[in-house]
Amino acid sequence: MMDLGKRVSVYQPEQEGLKFPELPTFSSLADERRHLKERLVAACRAFAIHNLDYGFAGHLTVRDPERPELYWTNPMAVHFSQVKVSNLILVDHEGHVVEGDYAVNRAGFILHANVHEANPDIIAMCHAHSVYGTAFAALGRELEPITQDACAFFEDHVVIGSEAGAVAVENKAGCSVAESFKGVKAAIHQNHGLLTASRHSIESAAFWFIALERCCQQQLLVEATGIKPTLVTPERARYSREHVGSEYIGWLHFQPIWEQLLGTSPGMLE
Repeated sequence: MMDLGKRVSVYQPEQEGLKFPELPTFSSLADERRHLKERLVAACRAFAIHNLDYGFAGHLTVRDPERPELYWTNPMAVHFSQVKVSNLILVDHEGHVVEGDYAVNRAGFILHANVHEANPDIIAMCHAHSVYGTAFAALGRELEPITQDACAFFEDHVVIGSEAGAVAVENKAGCSVAESFKGVKAAIHQNHGLLTASRHSIESAAFWFIALERCCQQQLLVEATGIKPTLVTPERARYSREHVGSEYIGWLHFQPIWEQLLGTSPGMLE
């Protein structure tokens, strides 16, 4: 697993010996693979908790640590709440299932495979047909810095208008999305929904998807009042993003979700 970077000092405990999440280390590729698969399952379960499911739509992927040209993903037509380590599938960039018993969602393959192939630095990616994200995507606009939470995405997301609303079963649709993901962690695909990517962990990609969905909901609620919101200035928004919008902070935000799932969904690790 790649290093998540330096911690922001404000999130570090000032006293030694206090309990605080530690970045994982691995003694073998097998251990790292098991860790990645467990966190991928947890991300799927977290999507279920946050009601991000819509039939069989939605796909989460993470690269295999030994064979980065392959990625682990959730099985086709299995509810997020039922995903577990044993039913994950390993897929190549051509959409062939290399390991596992389930089929792969072709739409998921087109988008994710193209993004992974065009951006070797991207380790994990998430997409779901969420209510607020899909509604906000219909506007074809960027998220505005109206809250500290929204500032985490300031100058770190794009709006993709190409192939808007079309089902991504053609390879060219995935290519256009892949090109848009250079240097950002999130995208709003017009008339389609939200996508997030991480250069460091599936936990970060999953949390920032949950956060982006929440920010879309907040902006829609504010705009429904008919009152123009006060925006955070670009300088302050940029400062906030640097301190609360990093890969490490996304990973850290996911840790209480992981602990909650360990206590409520023991079957996910089977």
